[in-house]
Amino acid sequence: MTSTAPAPADKSVLPTHTREIHLAARPTGEPTADAFALATAPLPELADGQVLVRNRWMSVDPYMRGRMNDVPSYMPPFALDAPLDGSALGEVVASRAADIPVGATVVHFLGWREHAVVDGATATVVDTTLVPEQAYLGVLGATGLTAYVALTDTAPVREGDVVFVSAAAGAVGSVAGQIARKLGARTVIGSAGGPAKAAALTADFGYDAALDHRAGDLAAQLADAAPDGIDVYLDNVGGGHLQAAIGAMRHGGRIALVGAISQYNATEPATGPNNLYYAAGQEITLRGMLITNHLARFPEWIGKAAEWLADGSLRTKETVVEGLENAPTAFRDMMRGANTGKMLVRLSA
Repeated sequence: MTSTAPAPADKSVLPTHTREIHLAARPTGEPTADAFALATAPLPELADGQVLVRNRWMSVDPYMRGRMNDVPSYMPPFALDAPLDGSALGEVVASRAADIPVGATVVHFLGWREHAVVDGATATVVDTTLVPEQAYLGVLGATGLTAYVALTDTAPVREGDVVFVSAAAGAVGSVAGQIARKLGARTVIGSAGGPAKAAALTADFGYDAALDHRAGDLAAQLADAAPDGIDVYLDNVGGGHLQAAIGAMRHGGRIALVGAISQYNATEPATGPNNLYYAAGQEITLRGMLITNHLARFPEWIGKAAEWLADGSLRTKETVVEGLENAPTAFRDMMRGANTGKMLVRLSA
């Protein structure tokens, strides 16, 4: 990553400039450090209805890899030589929005920078008295909502179901297993990469069985954990995980196609599962979901999840990287599966 940035401005006065991460080049395959640049940019004067936010936290998420390609998708690609964006949380330090006072904590979508001028209509004031503020970028944010919608709508869990979740130690998966249990699942199985993360599934996230996909023969591991088959699969990975899940599905099973992180850095077309005909014979439902089409369910989810967090029945973990300059490393590590729970970047205290 290249750098053109001076030291951060004195926080005791309102800043006139901010540091931000730009997309310097469109990556081929796994992004390298030179795909990102740390730059300094002037902050515009506030217009009516806008607020100036000093970001304290930002999120890095798998979908951002697709936006680094210049191809049509459900979200526009990132522009070259311009700041990336994404979910962030911070303190309002100046305001010309009547309903957002200075000192409020807000969630918005102008991450990858230390300060942001945000339209008040796109900022959400959040209550941080009951939960840590960064929870609004993880379990109370889009990743938690994704797990909830996937298992209540896309591939609904029914009483007594056997549920399988891939990338189960990640931001979505670590929450999904616990939601499945609350929805009445009889057995909850997760897969993760490596013995430490697999151990965390049963020790920290309430899974009944943990599969280590790096140990080989995922289908055989799944058959051992669910000898009578599975009813629901939440797919965060694609590839071999999806193939193994289809092969283990019972009649009428449901699959939520949430992500395919194993393919995001691919430079050649991915090989699809070769057992899709089994899905037809078993009358399995494979249904995709985009969380951007379900944002109206945030109040429902936050109401439930905040109570579960407060009573201790929903447990979460975070992997925190310090400093905006290290955000590209956090993103690359997250894509490699280095995080347990939500990967976050802390920008300021």
